Amino acid sequence: MAEDSFYLGKIFDLKAGKLSKELVEYDPADLTTHAVVTGMTGSGKTGLCIGLLEEAALQGVPAIIIDPKGDLTNLLLHFPELMPQDFQPWIDPDISRRTNKSMEDIADEAATAWQTGLKEWGISNQRLNDLNNAVKFAIYTPGSDAGISVSVLSSLAAPKLNWEDNREVLRERISSTVTALLGLVGMNDIDPIRSREHILLSNIFETHWSEGNDLDLTELILQTQTPPFKNLGAFPVDTFFPAKDRMELAMTLNNILAAPAFETWREGQALDIQSLLFTAEGQPRHSIFYLAHLSDGERMFFVTLLLSAVETWMRTQAGSNSLRAMLYMDEIYGYLPPTATPPSKGPLLRMLKQARAFGLGLLLATQNPVDIDYKALSNTGTWLIGKLQTERDKNRLLDGLESAAGGIPRAAMDKLISTLGKRMFILHNVHAKAPIVFQTRWTMNFLAGPLTRNQIPALNELVHADTALPSAPKADSVSRGGSVASAEPASVESFQPVKIVSAASSALPESEAPIENRKAASAVNQKPDGTSSTKPTIPAGVREYYLPQNYSMPEAFKAAQRAMPNQAMIQAIMYRPTLLAAAQIRFLDRKFGVDTSEIRVVIVEAPDKNGIVRWDDFLNNVSVENLDSAPTPQARFSMVDAPLNDAKRVTALQKDFADWVLRNSAVTARANTKLKVFAGPDVTQADFMKACADTARQLRDAEIAKKSAVLDRKIKSLQDKLSREERELQMDQSDLQNRKIEAGANLLELGAGLLGMGRKKSVVTQFTKHRLSQQAESDVEESVKAVSDYKTQLIDLERERDLLVEQINSMWGDTVNQNEEINITPKKTDIFIKAFGLAWMPFYVIESESGTMELPAFGG
Repeated sequence: MAEDSFYLGKIFDLKAGKLSKELVEYDPADLTTHAVVTGMTGSGKTGLCIGLLEEAALQGVPAIIIDPKGDLTNLLLHFPELMPQDFQPWIDPDISRRTNKSMEDIADEAATAWQTGLKEWGISNQRLNDLNNAVKFAIYTPGSDAGISVSVLSSLAAPKLNWEDNREVLRERISSTVTALLGLVGMNDIDPIRSREHILLSNIFETHWSEGNDLDLTELILQTQTPPFKNLGAFPVDTFFPAKDRMELAMTLNNILAAPAFETWREGQALDIQSLLFTAEGQPRHSIFYLAHLSDGERMFFVTLLLSAVETWMRTQAGSNSLRAMLYMDEIYGYLPPTATPPSKGPLLRMLKQARAFGLGLLLATQNPVDIDYKALSNTGTWLIGKLQTERDKNRLLDGLESAAGGIPRAAMDKLISTLGKRMFILHNVHAKAPIVFQTRWTMNFLAGPLTRNQIPALNELVHADTALPSAPKADSVSRGGSVASAEPASVESFQPVKIVSAASSALPESEAPIENRKAASAVNQKPDGTSSTKPTIPAGVREYYLPQNYSMPEAFKAAQRAMPNQAMIQAIMYRPTLLAAAQIRFLDRKFGVDTSEIRVVIVEAPDKNGIVRWDDFLNNVSVENLDSAPTPQARFSMVDAPLNDAKRVTALQKDFADWVLRNSAVTARANTKLKVFAGPDVTQADFMKACADTARQLRDAEIAKKSAVLDRKIKSLQDKLSREERELQMDQSDLQNRKIEAGANLLELGAGLLGMGRKKSVVTQFTKHRLSQQAESDVEESVKAVSDYKTQLIDLERERDLLVEQINSMWGDTVNQNEEINITPKKTDIFIKAFGLAWMPFYVIESESGTMELPAFGG
């Protein structure tokens, strides 16, 4: 046998009615034009296909193997030593019951049969050992953890193809993926042109994939509620597909994530075709996808995603004329029907037409030749036809084969099919001269029949299956074209069901978290798990705000009282929902001259889910005028929990907040009722006291002026009299002085006269002048007394006036300090709610050597 060909069996000589010695060797390059195997149950179809896959393994050709019934798990039953104890664990115990033989005897018979069969077909121990080392086998079980789990979420990621160059192909993949997804939730027979659901989801996919952005199921559900575009065709989204109907679709899709049975669909390894075909070291793989445990809808969903992933991988490969890889489907019934268009049909048709150029060969098998699309298979280069069950099956196959590549004469083929026995097949290869009939060789693997899901763990363990393939990546924290680094792949635990928000939704009550724990929501050492690049839909009636990103990264570390690592980098900006409440309170009291207002702001980072808030614990000084109008581009968002996802609870919270503001709001007014001086809260104590002092001073001066007016007049009168009297005194004193001088001179003249020394003066004259002198002296004394009396009276009046002023000063000085503080409370109509609703608080997701941490990017 040639080393570069597939050894399928030996030619059967129909004339002699026996097996010839001529080997049937199939050129693997011919498989690039694909092959179809058909045959009834018991025809040997499974053995032929396993033989083909064994040959592919020996040639180092990797394969993706879709196994809907469990027959292809036999590919792992490879026992090079052919020891009975190797066969025994895989023998059906029912055989022992039916034959009354022990399991040991049956195992011994099986080992003997394989030893004999392999020898008769010329298969050496060296060839067995070569097969054992040729490829790596593994069984995958989507939707189950029996084998290696598979995450379907990765299939929604943007393919690594240029959108502009592959627009048609990628749109076809989107259509297939959306059809499969809708089929999974019971929306079958969807028309992609007429279905609103299909059109909406397809446009969401295209919006992301055309920009190279990944999409996961969570994002898809959220964007079903809030699409990333305004119009669909000529109509606004809400006209084409009203929000209420979109909510219903989102709820239906969310059932996929919310259902516990779907948990395993979110776990496991990605549909990374390159990793499924080759190990990291380049060794080929044969990856078997066991689907027997799935429902028809689940099977169609997964097969469509797998086929689409294979097609995308194919288009990333360089052209090839040789067989690069194989895709084998053990049963294509229902996946390629003649009239219907299930989501699997699109990628199958495209690969049947185009895979040859990339060296990908499709091997398709069916035991139901009636319900397959022969037109789609018309270009298939190889047909392997086994024994059929009914004439109807044969006639339908012959009808289809008349248009097959190369042309097959109906009469000749009819005759050949009728001669077939067990393990006998017609090989029609367009690259050969004529069809041949051959008998399949003995398989090198033990054909134990269909194996159950419970046996799969042991099978993977038997071949030491490598389960360390790349896990399904989480959607990037931001789009690939963004300025913020993408998140690391997340663990499967990070994928959580979406919490759909509607105006009528409500959450089950939970106990209130302690305040310190709620504040710890701003703490660090958290990854942005459970977040989405799509902002969750907010219920109608709940207002939405964005707190400003007013901390730099160093300021965020400082506010958190943490040391900033040397190589800290902002990985993403994430918004978490908080409750924002802001009220403007007007205080008006005209009696006390108060007309002022103040703003009360509260930010509750983790409101109690029962809607109980201690507003005093969450006061904040943020200005509602400084809120952002939109989120930071390419940020991520946390889910919205109760009570913020319930419009009724938010309304109740707003009423409670308004009541709290009314009960707990007051300003202090200062009043001096006697002075009639009033001051509101915006006037300081010092300014108020100064105003009181100024007013008291004015009133004091007025009272002093009024009450001292009489005394002042008396004092003025006395001062005038005193002045006159003092002038009279001066005149009297001067007159007295003159009289005294004159009297002295008269005495000298009188003495001289008596002595005869001068002219004699009259005595009468002398006495008259003496009398006048005495009168002058009397006038002086009288004036002195009057001046003294006036001064005494003036002193008394001034003392009386000073006493009056002192009393008035004392009285007004006491009045200045006769102040009181009065609480002014608002009326209910004076409370104005400026903001109330959900406020998105920004957080930095920071990556450093010590790990990922989360810090608030907002500080009030």
